[in-house]
Amino acid sequence: MKTGRLILRGYAPDDFRHLATLWGDPAVTRFISGQPSTPSESWLRLLSSAGHWALLGFGYWLAEERESGRFVGQIGMADFKRDIEPGFDGAPEVGWVLSPSAHGKGYATEAVRAALAWAEANLAAKRYVCIVDPQNQASVRVAEKCGFTHFAEAELKGSSVIPMERVAAR
Repeated sequence: MKTGRLILRGYAPDDFRHLATLWGDPAVTRFISGQPSTPSESWLRLLSSAGHWALLGFGYWLAEERESGRFVGQIGMADFKRDIEPGFDGAPEVGWVLSPSAHGKGYATEAVRAALAWAEANLAAKRYVCIVDPQNQASVRVAEKCGFTHFAEAELKGSSVIPMERVAAR
């Protein structure tokens, strides 16, 4: 899938090096898990992304700049079966993670909007959700620009998160 500046595509085993670098960066994981991922955990993320597509018909895309081909991150949706209240009731959970060199360029908003447009054309979901660390104001802004609104207070693994939802445009 292409946007104005990005290519969103499926995964190949060679993409592991990009994911290991991305998820091993403390600046990337600061608001997600608080801990950089090990290479093994990054490999499992790649397998999870491929598995989502195989089993559920949706998942994450790898994002590259159209002009340079440079890797910029991952964008998409998943069903992580999170232990969170209130629950997501099977709604696809939208997420995005970008390399620090891609921050502040509007790539996340551009890619999330494309992912949501794809989802609304291809999935029967009535609602989409995302969770954001309250300290990650850049991601809160991305979610709001993409039509998500705060709907509850919640904790995930002992940390406060902002659950947000977006009702499908249909």
